[in-house]
Amino acid sequence: MMSNLVFLPIFIPLFFGALLVFFNKKQKATVNLSFLVVLLSFGVSLYLSYHVFSNGPLTLETGGWKAPYGIILVADKLSVIMILAVNVIALTAAIFALSSVTEKMVEHYFYPLFFLLIAGVSGAFLTGDLFNLFVFFEVLLMASYGLIIIGGSKHQFRESVKYILLNLFSSILFVTTVAFLYSVTGTVNMAQLGERVGQVEQQGILTGIGILLFIVFATKGALFPLYFWLPKSYIVPSPIVSALFGALLTKVGVYSMLRVFTLIFSHKLELTHTFFIWIATITMIIGVIGALSTSNVKLIIAYNIMPAIGFMLLGIGTFSAESLAGTIYYLVHDMAIKAALFFLAGLLVWHAGTSNLKKMGGYIKTAPLMGWMFFVASLILAGIPPFSGFIGKYLLLRGAMDEGHYIAAGVGLLSSLLILFSVIRIFIGAFWGELKEEPKQPLRTSGLAASAVLIAISILLGVGAEWFYPYVQAAADSLIDPQIYIDYVLKE
Repeated sequence: MMSNLVFLPIFIPLFFGALLVFFNKKQKATVNLSFLVVLLSFGVSLYLSYHVFSNGPLTLETGGWKAPYGIILVADKLSVIMILAVNVIALTAAIFALSSVTEKMVEHYFYPLFFLLIAGVSGAFLTGDLFNLFVFFEVLLMASYGLIIIGGSKHQFRESVKYILLNLFSSILFVTTVAFLYSVTGTVNMAQLGERVGQVEQQGILTGIGILLFIVFATKGALFPLYFWLPKSYIVPSPIVSALFGALLTKVGVYSMLRVFTLIFSHKLELTHTFFIWIATITMIIGVIGALSTSNVKLIIAYNIMPAIGFMLLGIGTFSAESLAGTIYYLVHDMAIKAALFFLAGLLVWHAGTSNLKKMGGYIKTAPLMGWMFFVASLILAGIPPFSGFIGKYLLLRGAMDEGHYIAAGVGLLSSLLILFSVIRIFIGAFWGELKEEPKQPLRTSGLAASAVLIAISILLGVGAEWFYPYVQAAADSLIDPQIYIDYVLKE
């Protein structure tokens, strides 16, 4: 009976999202119901996490079909950490939405698309087979296609075309690669794939299929050289949509790499994982160069997604228990702080009436709370101790140094300094000095509250690392020994 709990993080947003389609003309009722739904979903994810860490993983074999034959959902330690993080982001987005989602956005089905996105992301974290990972990718992408064009500006249309075409290409490659993998191994169940690929010690053709899957996930995660679609497509929608994209979408790509390249394709480390380290290093460099090259506030935050993804891939490439723990810790930290920074950047742009940093200045006088929140968020993003970014980076860089990846670790340290410089540039340019122009809009209280919650969580993840780290390390330990997952799912 408890196994049905695994389905709820997908079912609750999916059901209520469909229900809200019929209430798009009633803004107040939609907003109130949506808030209750995210609270319910957060409570379920919290209990699911507690249950999995107390009693072990949960699996749901839908229709009574035993693994590996039926559709299976698996809630292990990594999955529930991700599900909990998703629902924290959804809860803060619902708070931000109280003063930022317009009547027109509600009429254009913002909330149904929002819940469809949450259901797709949750499904991707819980599925136990590659084909359904593809299906949930499509669910979240369909929602993102709708969310990116709400507002209907020319910029949104132009960037959405690029975003949709690139994701269509990666979806076609994804399903084709899954078909190749099925023809070679006879299964798409992740646990059975891990078993069969291990039995033949990941022969050449399987390594090739693994690289194709990496290209799919690298496209979703915006790694070098497949990042070009991300920065501008993430800044054209409303700030709440930018925050959801920045916090969730690229992280599904990272999670997929984390799952697939620890469970299935982990037998040719000298080929695949060494390749990952070089890609991670170049991605960090390209990301910080992009962030330093622009004066657009939202674009600076969007470019900073890339070095963060590079850090996470560095942990997967290093492939030690410590570095994988660093990747998970950094993943959760980045979801929280990136959403907070997109919220704050959106509030700043509304307040100033422009996203051009050169036209801003002196807003510490009109918005002191927002200014100092942005300053603290910048320190957290850059990994200044004792905040959460420092814990993740320390684990990742120490893991890289221990395995002899000195160049990648050096680039990681340098990029951290440049990330700090890029975001502090916003703080100095927008909040210091004389007031250049009068604010165009007053601050939105719910937006500040949502940002404050995420910043507080990031601080807590840093100063309270000794409370959270054992859970993250337990999740990493289960990744470094894939036989635990295989035995549990296949009941061997």
